[in-house]
Formats: sequence, C-alpha cells, structure tokens
Amino acid sequence: MSKQPGSIPKANNGYQPSSTSSTVTYVLAGLAVVVIAGLVIGGVIWNSQRNKGGVDDKVLADNASLIVGSAEAGHTIDVFEDFMCPACGAFEKQSGESIVKAVEDGKLRVRFHMLNFLDSNSSSGNYSSRSAGAAQCVAGGEKPEVFLKFHSALFAQQPQEGGSSDLSNADLARIAGEQGASATTQKCISDGAKIDQAKKAADASQTQLAKASGGRVGTPTVLSAGAPLGISDPNWLQNLLNAKAE
Repeated sequence: MSKQPGSIPKANNGYQPSSTSSTVTYVLAGLAVVVIAGLVIGGVIWNSQRNKGGVDDKVLADNASLIVGSAEAGHTIDVFEDFMCPACGAFEKQSGESIVKAVEDGKLRVRFHMLNFLDSNSSSGNYSSRSAGAAQCVAGGEKPEVFLKFHSALFAQQPQEGGSSDLSNADLARIAGEQGASATTQKCISDGAKIDQAKKAADASQTQLAKASGGRVGTPTVLSAGAPLGISDPNWLQNLLNAKAE
C-alpha cells in the first residue's frame, strides 16, 4: 500500500539524536549462484533471485514505511534500516537530525524502509518485524513528526543484539505514546496489527535494495536515484544536497 507523503513543520519537534558512535554494519548477500533461497547463517542471507533486474522505483515507493518531504524536493533518498541493527542506531545518531532538517527545508524527500533480517538475533525472535509493524502503525495513524520521533526513540532504546531481552509490543506502544501517538495507534501496536504488512513490505524493499547493490546488501544503506550512497563519509548528505538532482 502506497504511503502518503507528509511535511514536517519547522517548529521544534523534539527530535534529539545523540552523538555518533561506531559499530559493525550488517551485511546480507544475494549471490548469482544456485543456493537455498532465504537461508540465514550468521546474519547473512543468500538468495540468488534478489539481485536480478533493475530497481523498480514504484515498488520502493509502495513499500516504504513512510514518505516525508515534498515531491518537489531536489533529492529523494531511500533509507534502509533494521531496528535491531546497531549500525543503524549509529547512523541515526550521525545523520538523523540532518536528514530531518533537510526535509524541513524542502531540500529532501525521504522514503523509510524498515527491514527485519535480524529477527533471529533478538531475544523474542521477531523484534525486527514487531518494531517495523509498530512503525507502520505510527506512520498510518500519526503526523510525520510523530513517526520521526518514534523512529529516533526506538534506536535510542535499542535492545542489545543477541541479548536476553528486547521490547514487548506493550513497550513499543508505550514508547509511541511518549512521542505523541494516540490511543488508537498504541492499540494497533499492542495488537501487532501491522506486523504481517511490515514483513511483506520489508521483503519487497529488501529485494529492491539487493537489485540496487548487485545482491550484496547491508543496513544502513541509503539509495539516491536507485544507487547506494557512501554514507560512511560524514559529509554524505551535504554532498548530495550540493549536487545537481538527476
């Protein structure tokens, strides 16, 4: 289901990422060889079909958890993350505030894609999918700034990968409420109402990401015009905004 774009008011929305930290980037691989589709070993997924064909922009748009920013913005990016991924948390701390400012300034349009390949690395076995479903609830029921605050809050309160516990649906609903989500949205999260929808969106988005990168896929990844950006450079966003839009 296609997500409606939203705009973010310039007023202070409480979005306060922390300082940058360093961590490991999680990588998936889709090799053009005969392998077992969907086999996950040590955080790596092998699927020979994922990297065939070109990126489909409509599929990316239709499967984004949320689209924020004007359609007339100079640049559109696709941001791929997993709420269980420590490297994604570090990326949020490094670039989250700058991304939001660029959206507020009308310079950037962002399509967020929440993946779930780290489900098995969570204590519950499905935290990535449940948190992605929670994000779908917030995106569908609230203004964009509430989604952005919830997105930031989940990375700030990120469970330890491979740890003995993670966040329950009730915890996720409570955190959403703390960011301004309504009782209806909180119930959507508590009930896990959009987990299946989030799984389908994650799979479709992950396939497009694999196509963009020749089958070798990692999170966090940012695509611009269907191609990965070098986000290890702390100036990646400013370099993008300074470049002529394609």
